[in-house]
Amino acid sequence: MANPNSTLPIARVFSNLFRGLPRLILTNILFALPTAVFFSIFYAINTLTGLHSVFILLLTVIPAFPFYAGVVKVSLHIAKGDEDVAVCSNFFAAVKENFLRFLIHGVLFYIAAFFTWSSTTMYFEMGKENNIFFALMIISIVIGILLMCFFFRVPTMTVAFDLPMKAIYKNSLLMGFMEVKSNLAAIFGLFILFVICSMLLVCCGGNAIAIAIVTALLGAVLVPAVAAFIINAAVWQRMYIMVTDSASEARNVDKKILEKRRELEEYKKRKNRESVREELNKLELDDSADDDEYVYFNGKMMKKSVLRKMKQDAEESEGN
Repeated sequence: MANPNSTLPIARVFSNLFRGLPRLILTNILFALPTAVFFSIFYAINTLTGLHSVFILLLTVIPAFPFYAGVVKVSLHIAKGDEDVAVCSNFFAAVKENFLRFLIHGVLFYIAAFFTWSSTTMYFEMGKENNIFFALMIISIVIGILLMCFFFRVPTMTVAFDLPMKAIYKNSLLMGFMEVKSNLAAIFGLFILFVICSMLLVCCGGNAIAIAIVTALLGAVLVPAVAAFIINAAVWQRMYIMVTDSASEARNVDKKILEKRRELEEYKKRKNRESVREELNKLELDDSADDDEYVYFNGKMMKKSVLRKMKQDAEESEGN
């Protein structure tokens, strides 16, 4: 059997995708069910309140994001080339283990999407009156792209590594800036997925009902899981190297700190023994006095018999 790592990376990605497609579809359905419920709730709120705002509908992201943990977990296994992936057990285990963290990620994702879209559209409209605002619009788009690259890593790093939230956000932010090649690979893969979906919608010939049905089917059985697979395939390898290398360096640093602490403790103990020995050498004990008599020494009351024994041991150790 040929080693899968001997194939070209792009060929390996397509091989993993087609072999894992049935599992990705099942994963997508598991994700789509709760998402459809949340979307229906916010759609009803949006309609009944008369707000008709896309940002009310976008609130669906927050309660649905914990279920995206299951999508990320399963798609990561498939992107790595793992075989016989148990979809349901991996999906629900990831949701249970990462529910609160992904809820926080969902809130941050909503805020990032809200401000990116709002600032971009606002500066575009203002740019019609003054061209300087087009420069601000471009800055908003660039920030939006960087935030997108940041969110390429956050979900995967959360389900794949046992890291604190601060480390997840810091590492994701650094890789969002630094890992240009994997960022471009993920963006290109998502663009291809977008083109394929757009072509399917174009084939509907402008029929609103057909477009709605195809859009619902794509969302229910394909797009989120395949998008997660594409992102994981693009970013996982470099992420693994960065996180494990950082962890190894941290362990080495911790080991050096521990060694320094031990050396310092040994030094303090040695200095303390030397100090006690010097005090014992200076100590004058009356041989005629009662051995049960107490004498103040080194911060506490001690019997003369004990001090005499300690002094004798100290003299013998110096003699040796």
